[in-house]
Amino acid sequence: MSVLLSRLCVSVRPVRALYGLRNSGTGAYRGYNTNPAFRSLTYLQRGLQYRSVSSNETENRGNLCHNSRLYTTSQTVDPLEMRKFQAWVLKWWDEEGIFSVLHALNDIRVPFIRDILMSRNYEHDVGCPLSGVKLLDVGCGGGLLCEPLGRLGASVTGIDPLEDNIKIAALHKSFDPVLEKHVQYKSCTVEELVDGHLGYFDAVVASEVLEHVADVESFIQSCFHVLKPGGSLFITTINKTKLSYALAIVVAEKIMGIAPEGTHDWEKFIPPEELERLLESNGYVVEALRGMLYNPFSGSWRWISDNSVNYALHAVKTVAQEQPTDVGGEGEQEQQKVAEASV
Repeated sequence: MSVLLSRLCVSVRPVRALYGLRNSGTGAYRGYNTNPAFRSLTYLQRGLQYRSVSSNETENRGNLCHNSRLYTTSQTVDPLEMRKFQAWVLKWWDEEGIFSVLHALNDIRVPFIRDILMSRNYEHDVGCPLSGVKLLDVGCGGGLLCEPLGRLGASVTGIDPLEDNIKIAALHKSFDPVLEKHVQYKSCTVEELVDGHLGYFDAVVASEVLEHVADVESFIQSCFHVLKPGGSLFITTINKTKLSYALAIVVAEKIMGIAPEGTHDWEKFIPPEELERLLESNGYVVEALRGMLYNPFSGSWRWISDNSVNYALHAVKTVAQEQPTDVGGEGEQEQQKVAEASV
């Protein structure tokens, strides 16, 4: 949910197609919707006031978890962060607003997730490369990442502790019938999802979320529990460096006002070395680490070798090895019987 240095000059983008999906190029994986009604603040307010998540999603799709409240006792959810994002609920699908950088981030994070999952021997076809993949998007907000992943064929579950975020995500999803069978939303935390869903998902995504959680290690552990053995964890977050403080907080928040002041807390940023250590000590193997750079003039992201500000990481849940204790015990017992017989 991080908003870094955004564009220094505002450009007027051409009108996109209804869903903004193309095979390549800028905006290929952004969830644009040109329906003017959806951009209306009044329309969104009415949607929050009168539209609840459909009974099919809340009751008939497995009851993955219970609705959460604004104030929660969750170990990973920070109530201060929830209050901040509650104030921005209506802004998720404003591609020129405070989440514009996240809209642009889809252009590299979606292919990053797609290509790695396709390389892990899942059966897929050209039109739906992620068909058959069960994917969890933790801290999904308004569904900016869930929608393009769903259009790639994945069965996506988006969760967020803020119920109003989930209502906005469900409302936006309703404009695209294709997403009905691919994307579902639930208002809950990842800890609440663990019970009854151990080893359930092929992949878990936590994009721009880690820097907002209260307990990173507990969060990582909960993600581990819901992943299948050999499943993938995708993370994008912010490094804890002087440069990240300058760009993400001083420039973006205090000087340019691109992000509301207080969006980020530098103390919650996490160096990749520390994140790798936490992951490896909790049963993951880190397979990829890449730096990311945002260009405020073009409004686009690209991959770089330097991870001093933003970075993406892919880790895999280790496959539990069979313990040889039983075999060893049987062998010892057999040896003991042979010894007793020889006596």
